[in-house]
Amino acid sequence: MARLLIALFAVAAALSAQVSFEDLKNPDPEDWLTYGRTYDSQRHTPLSEITPENVKDLQAAWIYPIPSTPRQQAVPIVVDGVMYVSAMNEVHAIDARTGRNIWTWRRTPAVNRGPERGVCVLGDRVYVSTPDAHLVALDARTGSEIWASKIAETKDGYYSPSATFAIDGKIIAGVAAGDYGLNGWLDAYDAETGERLWRWYTIPRPGEPNHDSWEGDSWKTGGGGTWLTGSYDPELNLLYWGIGNPAPDFDGDDREGDNLYTESVVALDADTGELKWYFQFTPHDVHDWDSVEIPILVDAEYKGKMRKLLTHADRNGFYYVLDRETGEFLHGTPFIDKLNWASGLTEKGRPIRVPGVEPTPQGNFVCPSTSGATNWMSPAYNPATGLFYLAVKEGCGVSYKAKQEFRPGGFGYMGTGYVESPEEPWQMWVRALDLTTGERKWEYKQITSKQYGAGVVSTATKLLFAADDQGFLTALHAETGEPLWHFNTGMRISASPISYGVKGKQYVAVTAGVNIVSFRLPD
Repeated sequence: MARLLIALFAVAAALSAQVSFEDLKNPDPEDWLTYGRTYDSQRHTPLSEITPENVKDLQAAWIYPIPSTPRQQAVPIVVDGVMYVSAMNEVHAIDARTGRNIWTWRRTPAVNRGPERGVCVLGDRVYVSTPDAHLVALDARTGSEIWASKIAETKDGYYSPSATFAIDGKIIAGVAAGDYGLNGWLDAYDAETGERLWRWYTIPRPGEPNHDSWEGDSWKTGGGGTWLTGSYDPELNLLYWGIGNPAPDFDGDDREGDNLYTESVVALDADTGELKWYFQFTPHDVHDWDSVEIPILVDAEYKGKMRKLLTHADRNGFYYVLDRETGEFLHGTPFIDKLNWASGLTEKGRPIRVPGVEPTPQGNFVCPSTSGATNWMSPAYNPATGLFYLAVKEGCGVSYKAKQEFRPGGFGYMGTGYVESPEEPWQMWVRALDLTTGERKWEYKQITSKQYGAGVVSTATKLLFAADDQGFLTALHAETGEPLWHFNTGMRISASPISYGVKGKQYVAVTAGVNIVSFRLPD
């Protein structure tokens, strides 16, 4: 009874803890405070209890079910031993040591649309965006709703599956519905009141720079969703966010031009939302290769000079290194073997297209397929190894196009679609790339894993934890890719794992199917 009371008091103290902007900039090693743990999205933990030598003893510590959401994609947040995780129309606060429920919040009326990818924390509040396109602030102690601000109109087809992002006094939230021909934006809200502070539109309007990258009035249904999350450099006060596909996805005949700022990463002033620079990975995309993949920020030496780098593995199959102060293209190279749509990149990073690979009414063979060489699954970076780690899908598809009229109200506006190539079955891999050159250092084949999988997390002891669609969480040696341990969760994993600590004990956790599963070494 005494131990139970001590545990309950500890949880109560954690729930009353405040998460400051300084905490977010320099998190406690045991906490996982943002989607990528730190603002640079390196997904690297300094915890060192679990090592290559003892990882074989890792075992499940607890399992927490969320039956309402069969295929979760959310990344949990952990603050002082309390885990906050979102599911569709829900947020759960969990004792991160035992898996015991503390509170549950449910959105009513519930709108069942799209995945839910995660919450953020600031002060004594938890923030979540919802399927009915609202940003909601919850009391971290009780789960009580404090305010809800409308991001968009659901009657138009918008929803908000992105993981929210907290910076100094602001909560950043994105929207989805580019596949419906709905133009996207990125919003900043006052963390205290819910008042919208700024909005940046992903499609430039008449009179704005780069509006002429859209033919005629095609910009009105241009797409450009912001459906994942971003990274942040507090020193530069720049927010980095990936932008989704143009619409219609596969038929670009009536939207000639580069179609900015779709398929780009943008750097925005965090105070005003002003665009500082952009880099477009796939101009005039007709393959639905959303460029929302998480950018990793690293200060590293490049060609003998220390630079602020932004590294990005794009769905189009190329790995990019940019200067994150200016957006200057520094280097790019393929990270997949099956790539037939471009023969390389120019000195400015623009793809050199191969003729005859665009979608046709009869169908055209393209590698990678529309699902991409990677996707929402988060990469990681280990400063000790200097390697960039990511989940990779090798595979091709057959893409088709057809004329389609835009219909408001959330109807698809894709200009047809794609199918998996029967001659080129998909296969998932984990690969390690040199940070500045993109050179492949090792790879690990995820046996029988052929569909969208999960991301990775790196540790200070040179471990890499990776998950797959077969339900396996695997520990790999970060220097060699050697598999050292695995556990079958029994359910498909579509989320990225994390590592956190409670009172000196290190845990690894991942959402798998309807469950959150947490692992630790035996006492």
